[in-house]
Amino acid sequence: MTGLIAAPPRSSRAAAEPPTDDLTQVELVWIEKQTEHWIRFGRDVREQILDRRRRILFFPPGAVFGLVRWAANEHGTVLSRLDIVRAIAPGRPLQTVPTVTPGGEVLLRADGWPKVERVLQLIDGIEAIGVDPVDVAPDHWRHVHNRLAVGEAPRAYTLRRHRAFLLRQEIGA
Repeated sequence: MTGLIAAPPRSSRAAAEPPTDDLTQVELVWIEKQTEHWIRFGRDVREQILDRRRRILFFPPGAVFGLVRWAANEHGTVLSRLDIVRAIAPGRPLQTVPTVTPGGEVLLRADGWPKVERVLQLIDGIEAIGVDPVDVAPDHWRHVHNRLAVGEAPRAYTLRRHRAFLLRQEIGA
């Protein structure tokens, strides 16, 4: 493959876009067999194409997205990482993430292909029950991060857990 891979279909973009200063920018790169940065899930509000290999996606404060980064050299894979990040509002505390400006709240970080692959499988499972990963309870992503960090299997995200999360949001808990 050469150039950029077509992004999966996204929901419609917001009619009134927030000012660029309020948006989190994620630079994506696709250099075949060398560097791949792509969004596994997320709802961006704008896209800027820099050239045939690079583009920037813009996310509003509070948006959650999954960023996959992979890199290789003549000796093989040198980086496999998946970060699930929540975009932050200006002036809020943040964590830095390469290619994410200014940064965000990191809900999950998986390093190394076995952990990245496991998280991708969990994301597939969430989608299989009909839940968009951007709508998953942030605490679930933290749970997955912590379980993977100690070599334990994370609990599955179920429709029952999702309904409980939605109800907690309704009552402001």
